[in-house]
Amino acid sequence: MELVAQQPTDKAPAHWFTGDVWFDRLHAGQEPSRMNVNLVRFSPGARTHWHIHALGQTLHIVSGIALIGTRDGTVLEARPGETVSCPPGGEHWHGAAPDRFMEHIALWEVKRDGGAEVVWNEPVTDEQYARPRARQVYVA
Repeated sequence: MELVAQQPTDKAPAHWFTGDVWFDRLHAGQEPSRMNVNLVRFSPGARTHWHIHALGQTLHIVSGIALIGTRDGTVLEARPGETVSCPPGGEHWHGAAPDRFMEHIALWEVKRDGGAEVVWNEPVTDEQYARPRARQVYVA
């Protein structure tokens, strides 16, 4: 066991995000682990661009209201303590509601074959971001 040195907070790159977003890398998997974990902080209205995780992504909401959108037009609203699972290959975006900050823990795996773990696409439009929100909670 070892205490891992905390890395400095990074500003998220503008070519993948709309608005101000920061992240702290909590875990960068090293063989045999493939897991990556970031604590991500979104300013009000900030959001990712459309993207795809080859092996899926899990988002655990820490504070604020998270919005997670899919290409079928669904915008899911998630609250603190809730966890959202984005399936492998599922194109999506996520960000903060327009009136408050939001933090989530993002978990995803890197591919062992060295292929792209995330494919980034175009920005989410204001119209896509403002679609009506759904509150769908599924029990496994």
